[in-house]
Amino acid sequence: MLRVGLTGGIGAGKSEVSRLLVGHGAVLIDSDRIAREVVEPGTPGLAAVAEEFGPGILAPDGTLDRPALGAIVFADPDRLAALNAIVHPLVRDRSAELEKAAGPDSVVVHDVPLLTENGLAPLYDLVIVVDAAPETQLDRLVRLRGMTEADARARMAAQATREQRRAVADLVIDNDGPVEELVARVREVWAELSRRAAAQR
Repeated sequence: MLRVGLTGGIGAGKSEVSRLLVGHGAVLIDSDRIAREVVEPGTPGLAAVAEEFGPGILAPDGTLDRPALGAIVFADPDRLAALNAIVHPLVRDRSAELEKAAGPDSVVVHDVPLLTENGLAPLYDLVIVVDAAPETQLDRLVRLRGMTEADARARMAAQATREQRRAVADLVIDNDGPVEELVARVREVWAELSRRAAAQR
């Protein structure tokens, strides 16, 4: 099994890269998706988050009110750390379960937004960073996700810098250009991942 950490700043295009890698045969373990699963209604995760942040972060139907929670944690690094201390261990345990089920010859891609911030690079055989210029990220967040510029800048500022991410990368996928260039670059990266996986067998 080749264990790959995939990361990138918000709006860099990491989700598109993970989709393309799955198309080539990768097994994807998406930390964001798991992070949503572990705080669904009725889970110990949601109960712990509500206890830490108060009932105001619950919607009337009992689900997590993500905008309300986001308004608290993205403005305060200490509150963000408190949230991460609850959610990250739950995500880690679930990721380990999914990886175990993938099979010994798999290329397992862990999509981990906060890989750099949390010093997780050593956990993987190699790290891929999807990189885009800050102005590209900002444009995508405002134009495609409908964020305000202030909100987008706050989200970007809460993450590692571009330089910090590139410093932990074994492979970089630049994603400032058209999608055709991205498709071609991911094809190259997949060939490298396949070669490394074969060498491990």
